[in-house]
Amino acid sequence: MSDEIATNRKASRDFFIEERFEAGVELRGTEVKSIRQGKVNVSDAFARVERGQTWLYNLDIQPYDKASHVQHEARRTRRLLLHKREILKLFAYSNQKGLALPILRMYWKGQHVKVE
Repeated sequence: MSDEIATNRKASRDFFIEERFEAGVELRGTEVKSIRQGKVNVSDAFARVERGQTWLYNLDIQPYDKASHVQHEARRTRRLLLHKREILKLFAYSNQKGLALPILRMYWKGQHVKVE
């Protein structure tokens, strides 16, 4: 079973959800530790397809408290891990007028962080 990390309640209210995709997120070590502490906000996060890759924007992961001098940016752009056919489908959706790719929730699936 998956464990919920954060949800975007605003997205389900403001957008009509036509289809859902599960994607992995490429993260750094301090980002995973911050997520385990619950220091994440997905309310402004959205995805965009660029140059054959899917990217995650405005995902706010606060810096890890116990890290050394090496920290991550809180709102850096992160790559979403999807199959090629899913990326092409998202690209087609994003090119239609008026359609957006909001992040609905973030959760653990085993030891991996996933977004929907």
